[in-house]
Amino acid sequence: MQHLRHCQVLARVLPRAHSALQLKNNIPLASACSGLLSLRWGSGSSHQGHNYYSPRGPRFRYVLTGLVAGTGAVLAYGLHYNKAEQAATSVTHTSSLPVYSQEEVMKHSSLDEGVWVTYKGNVYDITNFVAIHPGGDKILLAAGGALEPFWALYAIHGQDHVLEILSEYKVGVLRPEDCKKQEIANSTDPYSTDPPRHPALIVNSLKPFNGEPPPALLTDNYITPSALFFKRNHFPVPQVDPDKYRLQIEGLLAGNVSLTLEELKSRFPKHTVTATLQCAGNRRSDMHKAKQVKGLNWGVAAISTATWSGARLRDVLYHYGFGPEVAAKARHVQFEGLDLDVTGTSYGASIPLNKAVSEEGDVLLAYEMNGEDLPKDHGYPVRVIVPGTVGARNVKWLGKIVVSEEESQSHWQQKDYKGFSPATDWDTVDYKSAPAIQELPVQSAITQPADGSIVDSSMEEVTVKGYAWSGGGREVVRVDVSVDGGKTWHVAELQNSETGQKPEPSPPPGQAWAWKLWEITIPLPEGAQELELVCKAVDSSYNFQPDTVLPIWNLRGVLNNAWHRVKVKVN
Repeated sequence: MQHLRHCQVLARVLPRAHSALQLKNNIPLASACSGLLSLRWGSGSSHQGHNYYSPRGPRFRYVLTGLVAGTGAVLAYGLHYNKAEQAATSVTHTSSLPVYSQEEVMKHSSLDEGVWVTYKGNVYDITNFVAIHPGGDKILLAAGGALEPFWALYAIHGQDHVLEILSEYKVGVLRPEDCKKQEIANSTDPYSTDPPRHPALIVNSLKPFNGEPPPALLTDNYITPSALFFKRNHFPVPQVDPDKYRLQIEGLLAGNVSLTLEELKSRFPKHTVTATLQCAGNRRSDMHKAKQVKGLNWGVAAISTATWSGARLRDVLYHYGFGPEVAAKARHVQFEGLDLDVTGTSYGASIPLNKAVSEEGDVLLAYEMNGEDLPKDHGYPVRVIVPGTVGARNVKWLGKIVVSEEESQSHWQQKDYKGFSPATDWDTVDYKSAPAIQELPVQSAITQPADGSIVDSSMEEVTVKGYAWSGGGREVVRVDVSVDGGKTWHVAELQNSETGQKPEPSPPPGQAWAWKLWEITIPLPEGAQELELVCKAVDSSYNFQPDTVLPIWNLRGVLNNAWHRVKVKVN
């Protein structure tokens, strides 16, 4: 029981497996945790000559050390040591293992009968592993069958340490004729139909795809080109036939409504909004440097701006019967996407009703981005655009709208995208104690020059560029920039249109949905060999950014809006 208690505590550290893959230099917490949690917590029994190892053995010690130290070297050494020890104490030859038919494997599809799975022609008895599987009981979906279709959704399973752990559960091999049948059945990668992406994008996760543009490219344009707009996916991109598309609407006096794409376009006026979307995890990498957090290792470019066109959500809801009678009960508008996980659960989120129906809220059922049909990665054929609100509520591939008394019960509304105190850890976190993130705080970042770059002293000055934005429609009114770590400050010039174009007039109060780009050229301090560039923004409500990360640190690594700092050398 003590071992199980530790397991349950540690399981809360692990993110959903599909978000654990990271292709940057930082070692993700998820990788260490998945290795730790995937260990056998047995007590030394055996099955058909296959040993079960105690959690107090060498493997557990080395993986735990790796988790605490945050280093791959300790993990690698521990796994190598354990493999050598196994080879010395218990050698199992594949040829001596029994051969099973797929029919025999299928008989073991429950905890009562035992949970068997197959992978690449081998048979595994994972009954004792189910309770400690980092992804929960979703592993039972593969019971009696092949792991490949499910592991294809979450690329983390292809890592060496996961495959090595699986090998400890091997009890036999699959008949050759059944292997051939599986090869045919497993030939389809759920991500094979994902759209191509721009090669310049910095990839944080391949499957599902999550990527951001290089910072220097991000602020080359006021309106971000669709190909460079940051991409945040939770599952494979769904393939939606626009002719068969139907948007379901529930909770109105007209009863359940089914709306085609053509009806959405023809029945309601087309409205265009320029709005910035920002992921809650933007600049997570900076927070991770201060103290380890969980999540994709986003840099400063999980934010982008586009022009969005479509029908106002308000117009659609009123057309189908929204009014005082509905408003007297309803408090939220829920959205469900057409992107699905392995259980058939769709991505979901919700926003407050008053935002959804406000004349000033500008919430769209968008079908165009930057003057063209929505790209597949950005929600084709229809997505929600909720200006001023965290990207997580801007649901893509929209399939259903529900006007409801309660907010969405989805994982991403109830147990993700929430902020907590720096004192909260994975042992004490209470998801119900924090509201779901809606409006985001004021934000700014430096995009040029890059951290670690060299400034030519003969130029006698340095030009600094970046972006600034605030949630809730609050306009950025000032950006301060320092070249000496914050000792002295200079006010940057703000830009709210494309370079060379006439500046746009300030939007109405509370409707500043788009960012400001900024730029400033500052003389080099005399004799300086290194500069610490810093930026901070102020919005129309005089909200400002905190100077350091640690006071706003949280275990999920969201809402990082501390001063952005970049160090450069002076040559």
